[in-house]
Amino acid sequence: MHIFIAHSRNVETVCLLSKLNVDHHIEVELNLYEMDSTAAESKAAYEEIKAYVKEQTGLQVSNFYIAQVKRKCGIIERVNYNLLKPEDSRQPNCPPENEKAIRDALEYFNMI
Repeated sequence: MHIFIAHSRNVETVCLLSKLNVDHHIEVELNLYEMDSTAAESKAAYEEIKAYVKEQTGLQVSNFYIAQVKRKCGIIERVNYNLLKPEDSRQPNCPPENEKAIRDALEYFNMI
């Protein structure tokens, strides 16, 4: 039996293999060289994004701007417990040239 898994960055497959009948078995064959990188492998850390932007454009971007652009691109961040108080306080927007550089970096790292 062969199992074919669609290539998509938005699909996860979970299999439960249990030994209910010892007379039968399941063989699963995965060719990892044909598969795309997993979401975890394609995620870049903030420092990697900053370094890429600096190398490509000479711009220095902050974690705050990276988080803003990630949010605009639909990348969900983990909960940050050090949020500004109050939530309705004014926050600076990422300048357009920085946003473009960050988007380019996110594309480079296959995050968007």
